[in-house]
Amino acid sequence: MMLELKCVKIEKPEDVNFILGQSHFIKTVEDLYETLAGNAPGIKFGFAFVESSGACKVRSEGNDDGLKELAEKNALAIGAGHSFIVFIRNAFPINILNDIKAIPEVCTIYCATANPADVIVAETDSGRGILGVIDGFKPKGIENEEDRKWRYEFLRKIGYKL
Repeated sequence: MMLELKCVKIEKPEDVNFILGQSHFIKTVEDLYETLAGNAPGIKFGFAFVESSGACKVRSEGNDDGLKELAEKNALAIGAGHSFIVFIRNAFPINILNDIKAIPEVCTIYCATANPADVIVAETDSGRGILGVIDGFKPKGIENEEDRKWRYEFLRKIGYKL
């Protein structure tokens, strides 16, 4: 059996967050839409789901055509069965991540980030699967007092701490 490893770069604007995961049923498309639209007021999103049986289509939905097209393009490039990718604006993954995890069809979340990212994909004769994600950059050192102060102030600036 053939096994080939591929690295798929996520293509997206810097200000867009994304969530990459895997589920097990086409029902994910409607459940994901309802979850995103109902749990984060003002969120703009587009997502795509890679169907891995039957017609094997990339299924997509969203309330922002640009983000929906972005999701379709990236999902097709990844091409791993039952994977899904969500692109969001006007919200952070932290606002919706637990709600997505609570969808009965969702099996796992690989990452949730605004960082540049690469998806490591394995391809065999029967299809593709996600092995992991490279999220962001290598560390540049250990946090010091100045870094801690920045972290503390940043979380307050964006409204996550008092």
